Amino acid sequence: MRVGALPVFPHNALKYNLTWSTDGLINEYCNPCESIRDGVRVEVPALEELEQFTLDGVEYEAFNTSGGLGTLCDTLEGKVENLNYKTARYPGHRDIVKLLVRDLHLGTRREIFKDVLETAIPITYQDVVLVFVTVSGWMGGRLTQESYAKKIYAQTVGERLMSAIQITTACGICAMTDLLVQGKLPQKGFVKQEEATFSDFINNRFGRYYAKGL
Repeated sequence: MRVGALPVFPHNALKYNLTWSTDGLINEYCNPCESIRDGVRVEVPALEELEQFTLDGVEYEAFNTSGGLGTLCDTLEGKVENLNYKTARYPGHRDIVKLLVRDLHLGTRREIFKDVLETAIPITYQDVVLVFVTVSGWMGGRLTQESYAKKIYAQTVGERLMSAIQITTACGICAMTDLLVQGKLPQKGFVKQEEATFSDFINNRFGRYYAKGL
Protein backbone atom coordinates (compact mmCIF):
# COMPACT_ATOMS: atom_id res chain seq x y z
CA MET A 1 0.00 0.00 0.00
CA ARG A 2 1.29 3.42 -1.00
CA VAL A 3 -0.61 6.50 0.18
CA GLY A 4 0.23 10.19 0.24
CA ALA A 5 -1.46 13.54 0.88
CA LEU A 6 0.46 15.94 -1.36
CA PRO A 7 0.26 19.54 -2.56
CA VAL A 8 -0.85 19.91 -6.17
CA PHE A 9 1.65 22.77 -6.56
CA PRO A 10 4.81 21.90 -4.58
CA HIS A 11 7.11 24.90 -4.25
CA ASN A 12 9.65 24.37 -1.44
CA ALA A 13 12.64 22.07 -1.00
CA LEU A 14 10.50 19.51 0.82
CA LYS A 15 7.95 19.64 -2.02
CA TYR A 16 5.33 19.46 0.70
CA ASN A 17 2.68 21.49 2.48
CA LEU A 18 0.93 20.77 5.76
CA THR A 19 -2.50 19.33 5.07
CA TRP A 20 -3.37 17.55 8.32
CA SER A 21 -2.24 16.99 11.93
CA THR A 22 1.43 17.91 12.40
CA ASP A 23 1.62 15.57 15.40
CA GLY A 24 0.30 12.74 13.25
CA LEU A 25 2.83 13.52 10.53
CA ILE A 26 5.71 13.45 13.00
CA ASN A 27 4.49 10.15 14.45
CA GLU A 28 4.50 8.66 10.95
CA TYR A 29 8.11 9.73 10.44
CA CYS A 30 9.42 8.69 13.85
CA ASN A 31 7.55 5.64 15.17
CA PRO A 32 8.35 2.00 14.30
CA CYS A 33 6.38 0.53 11.39
CA GLU A 34 4.55 -2.79 11.33
CA SER A 35 4.79 -5.13 8.36
CA ILE A 36 4.66 -8.80 7.46
CA ARG A 37 7.74 -10.42 5.96
CA ASP A 38 7.88 -14.05 4.90
CA GLY A 39 4.62 -14.61 6.76
CA VAL A 40 5.93 -13.20 10.05
CA ARG A 41 4.90 -9.93 11.68
CA VAL A 42 7.88 -7.62 12.24
CA GLU A 43 8.73 -4.01 13.03
CA VAL A 44 10.81 -1.95 10.61
CA PRO A 45 12.24 1.57 11.03
CA ALA A 46 10.48 4.59 9.56
CA LEU A 47 12.03 6.51 6.64
CA GLU A 48 13.79 3.40 5.27
CA GLU A 49 13.34 1.12 2.23
CA LEU A 50 13.10 4.04 -0.19
CA GLU A 51 11.62 3.26 -3.59
CA GLN A 52 10.48 5.18 -6.67
CA PHE A 53 7.40 4.78 -8.84
CA THR A 54 5.52 6.70 -11.52
CA LEU A 55 1.78 7.24 -11.75
CA ASP A 56 0.05 9.21 -14.51
CA GLY A 57 3.44 10.48 -15.66
CA VAL A 58 4.33 11.94 -12.23
CA GLU A 59 7.34 10.62 -10.33
CA TYR A 60 7.00 9.76 -6.64
CA GLU A 61 9.11 8.20 -3.93
CA ALA A 62 7.82 6.03 -1.10
CA PHE A 63 9.30 4.96 2.24
CA ASN A 64 8.29 3.26 5.47
CA THR A 65 6.00 5.21 7.78
CA SER A 66 4.01 4.04 10.79
CA GLY A 67 0.32 3.49 11.33
CA GLY A 68 -0.91 3.04 7.78
CA LEU A 69 -1.83 -0.62 8.00
CA GLY A 70 -4.21 -0.25 10.92
CA THR A 71 -5.14 -3.78 12.02
CA LEU A 72 -4.19 -5.51 8.76
CA CYS A 73 -1.15 -7.18 10.32
CA ASP A 74 -3.45 -8.75 12.93
CA THR A 75 -5.86 -9.90 10.24
CA LEU A 76 -3.38 -11.17 7.66
CA GLU A 77 -0.50 -12.56 9.72
CA GLY A 78 0.13 -16.12 8.56
CA LYS A 79 -2.16 -15.61 5.55
CA VAL A 80 0.05 -13.46 3.29
CA GLU A 81 3.75 -13.68 2.52
CA ASN A 82 4.49 -9.96 2.57
CA LEU A 83 2.56 -6.84 3.53
CA ASN A 84 3.86 -3.30 3.87
CA TYR A 85 2.79 0.33 3.85
CA LYS A 86 4.77 3.32 2.62
CA THR A 87 4.03 7.03 2.39
CA ALA A 88 4.26 8.59 -1.06
CA ARG A 89 6.03 11.91 -1.53
CA TYR A 90 7.67 13.84 -4.36
CA PRO A 91 11.33 12.83 -4.93
CA GLY A 92 13.84 14.32 -2.47
CA HIS A 93 11.45 14.68 0.46
CA ARG A 94 12.64 11.62 2.38
CA ASP A 95 16.32 12.65 2.44
CA ILE A 96 15.54 16.05 3.97
CA VAL A 97 13.18 14.58 6.57
CA LYS A 98 15.73 11.91 7.47
CA LEU A 99 18.32 14.66 8.02
CA LEU A 100 15.95 16.40 10.42
CA VAL A 101 14.78 13.28 12.26
CA ARG A 102 18.04 11.35 12.50
CA ASP A 103 21.05 13.62 11.96
CA LEU A 104 19.63 16.63 13.81
CA HIS A 105 17.82 14.39 16.34
CA LEU A 106 14.49 16.17 15.99
CA GLY A 107 12.84 12.77 16.21
CA THR A 108 13.61 12.84 19.94
CA ARG A 109 12.69 16.53 20.26
CA ARG A 110 9.27 16.44 18.70
CA GLU A 111 8.01 19.75 20.07
CA ILE A 112 10.90 21.52 18.36
CA PHE A 113 10.27 19.51 15.18
CA LYS A 114 6.59 20.51 15.27
CA ASP A 115 7.44 24.18 15.79
CA VAL A 116 9.90 24.12 12.87
CA LEU A 117 7.33 22.57 10.52
CA GLU A 118 4.43 24.80 11.51
CA THR A 119 6.57 27.94 11.37
CA ALA A 120 8.17 27.23 8.00
CA ILE A 121 5.72 25.07 6.02
CA PRO A 122 2.37 26.65 5.09
CA ILE A 123 -0.87 24.70 4.94
CA THR A 124 -2.71 24.31 1.65
CA TYR A 125 -6.21 23.34 0.56
CA GLN A 126 -4.98 22.64 -2.98
CA ASP A 127 -3.96 19.06 -2.34
CA VAL A 128 -4.33 15.56 -3.74
CA VAL A 129 -4.63 12.25 -1.91
CA LEU A 130 -2.91 9.44 -3.77
CA VAL A 131 -3.85 5.80 -3.14
CA PHE A 132 -1.87 3.04 -4.86
CA VAL A 133 -2.32 -0.62 -3.88
CA THR A 134 -0.72 -3.63 -5.55
CA VAL A 135 -1.44 -7.27 -4.72
CA SER A 136 0.27 -10.35 -6.15
CA GLY A 137 -0.86 -13.93 -5.67
CA TRP A 138 -1.80 -17.21 -7.33
CA MET A 139 -4.99 -17.27 -9.40
CA GLY A 140 -5.88 -20.24 -11.59
CA GLY A 141 -2.40 -21.65 -11.20
CA ARG A 142 -0.69 -18.47 -12.42
CA LEU A 143 1.13 -15.78 -10.45
CA THR A 144 -1.05 -12.72 -11.02
CA GLN A 145 -0.84 -9.04 -10.05
CA GLU A 146 -3.70 -6.60 -9.64
CA SER A 147 -3.37 -2.89 -8.85
CA TYR A 148 -5.69 -0.10 -7.75
CA ALA A 149 -4.79 3.56 -8.15
CA LYS A 150 -6.82 6.65 -7.40
CA LYS A 151 -6.24 10.37 -6.93
CA ILE A 152 -8.74 12.46 -4.96
CA TYR A 153 -8.48 16.24 -5.28
CA ALA A 154 -9.78 19.18 -3.25
CA GLN A 155 -13.31 20.13 -4.26
CA THR A 156 -16.46 21.91 -3.17
CA VAL A 157 -18.80 19.74 -1.11
CA GLY A 158 -22.15 21.45 -0.69
CA GLU A 159 -21.04 25.05 -0.61
CA ARG A 160 -17.76 24.50 1.21
CA LEU A 161 -14.31 24.08 -0.30
CA MET A 162 -12.70 21.05 1.30
CA SER A 163 -9.17 19.77 0.91
CA ALA A 164 -8.61 16.25 -0.38
CA ILE A 165 -7.41 15.06 3.03
CA GLN A 166 -10.53 16.52 4.69
CA ILE A 167 -12.79 14.77 2.16
CA THR A 168 -11.11 11.37 2.37
CA THR A 169 -10.93 11.44 6.17
CA ALA A 170 -14.53 12.57 6.71
CA CYS A 171 -15.97 10.30 4.02
CA GLY A 172 -14.17 7.27 5.43
CA ILE A 173 -15.63 7.88 8.88
CA CYS A 174 -19.13 8.67 7.60
CA ALA A 175 -19.24 5.70 5.22
CA MET A 176 -18.30 3.27 7.99
CA THR A 177 -20.98 4.80 10.24
CA ASP A 178 -23.51 4.42 7.45
CA LEU A 179 -22.58 0.76 6.92
CA LEU A 180 -22.86 0.08 10.64
CA VAL A 181 -26.37 1.57 10.76
CA GLN A 182 -27.35 -0.45 7.66
CA GLY A 183 -26.26 -3.67 9.36
CA LYS A 184 -23.43 -4.30 6.90
CA LEU A 185 -20.80 -4.36 9.67
CA PRO A 186 -20.58 -6.33 12.94
CA GLN A 187 -23.00 -4.81 15.43
CA LYS A 188 -20.82 -5.23 18.51
CA GLY A 189 -17.17 -5.38 19.50
CA PHE A 190 -14.21 -3.76 17.76
CA VAL A 191 -14.88 -3.31 14.04
CA LYS A 192 -11.84 -3.41 11.77
CA GLN A 193 -11.79 -1.29 8.64
CA GLU A 194 -11.16 -4.40 6.53
CA GLU A 195 -14.48 -5.86 7.67
CA ALA A 196 -16.21 -3.48 5.26
CA THR A 197 -16.38 -4.96 1.77
CA PHE A 198 -14.90 -2.79 -0.96
CA SER A 199 -18.15 -2.81 -2.97
CA ASP A 200 -20.23 -1.71 0.03
CA PHE A 201 -17.80 1.06 0.86
CA ILE A 202 -17.24 2.42 -2.65
CA ASN A 203 -20.99 2.44 -3.45
CA ASN A 204 -21.90 4.23 -0.24
CA ARG A 205 -23.13 7.83 -0.51
CA PHE A 206 -19.94 8.98 1.24
CA GLY A 207 -17.54 6.34 -0.05
CA ARG A 208 -18.39 7.33 -3.63
CA TYR A 209 -16.02 10.27 -3.26
CA TYR A 210 -13.22 7.71 -3.29
CA ALA A 211 -14.71 6.08 -6.39
CA LYS A 212 -14.92 9.12 -8.64
CA GLY A 213 -11.77 10.80 -7.40
CA LEU A 214 -13.11 14.21 -8.41
